[in-house]
Amino acid sequence: MAELFAKTQHSVTHLEMRDTYGVSSPGYQAWRNGVPIEDIARYDYLKPWVQLVSGHVARGVSFRRARIISEPVSDYIRYEHGITPAANLVAGEQVRWLPRPQARDLALPGCDFWQFDGALVRFAFQDGNGEKAGNELSDDPAVIELCSSAFEAVWERALDHQVYRPD
Repeated sequence: MAELFAKTQHSVTHLEMRDTYGVSSPGYQAWRNGVPIEDIARYDYLKPWVQLVSGHVARGVSFRRARIISEPVSDYIRYEHGITPAANLVAGEQVRWLPRPQARDLALPGCDFWQFDGALVRFAFQDGNGEKAGNELSDDPAVIELCSSAFEAVWERALDHQVYRPD
């Protein structure tokens, strides 16, 4: 991902549509074991992401992340919402949340994706437990248009992180 971010001039968008990701991650496991979010936010594993994104934000690249989520939210989404200020917002990302029923009439790709400068798309695949299962790049104009329009439609409807409450 770092090399794709380095080539980006203006914008990165990321659409997430799952209710569970990387349940083996150290932060999520710590939270499940009762460690407060404030303590997890100090873990070193967040620093590389924050440094990577904040460096690109400093040079003028905007990062927008939209999450389509089921309600009531899964434990993982509850954790993700709690860690977002320390993992995403502090780096300069903008994050919005859209409850799944509000996405019912949107044309969406079949999996999560990243898009760079409104052009190159990187699809992210996960297994049934939300663990990484590969990725694929596409510069097909039809795919680019689908992903651009899907992201913007979700972004328009979604609530800012500061407003959305998962309860």
